[in-house]
Amino acid sequence: MKTFTAHVEWTRQGPASDSGHYPSGHQWTFDGGSTVRVAASPLSMPEPYAVPSHVDPEEALVAATSSCHMMFFLYFAHKAGLTVLSYEDAPEGTMERTEDGCVAFTKIKLRPTVKYEGGEPSPEQVKDLHEKAHNNCFIANSIKADVEVLPG
Repeated sequence: MKTFTAHVEWTRQGPASDSGHYPSGHQWTFDGGSTVRVAASPLSMPEPYAVPSHVDPEEALVAATSSCHMMFFLYFAHKAGLTVLSYEDAPEGTMERTEDGCVAFTKIKLRPTVKYEGGEPSPEQVKDLHEKAHNNCFIANSIKADVEVLPG
């Protein structure tokens, strides 16, 4: 078993609004010392309570899903004898109300574009690598959302 931790810290920086919104800016600190400024998404909470320049948890989940897939893809590509020169993705997560009335991510689309040294592998090999990466991505395996991979 592996346990992962983070430190999340929020300090009130102003009053709550009449509607119950509050300044949402806070920070995440990780074991290596990296700190990320975080706030509610402007899609979920109006400014000034949201901070558009900060990362929001929704964006972080979409990025984490993409990063996890990428790291497994790079591993399986290496095992297949391929040299990846670059990997770029523009992931997109969709949130909507589910049948049980909750708001949740219902889909995350990954759109990786991969460049290789020595030419492109076959479409079948690329598909196989993405399937292996997807099946091993513990972030995708941990969330309810359907994670769809649309390689570029």
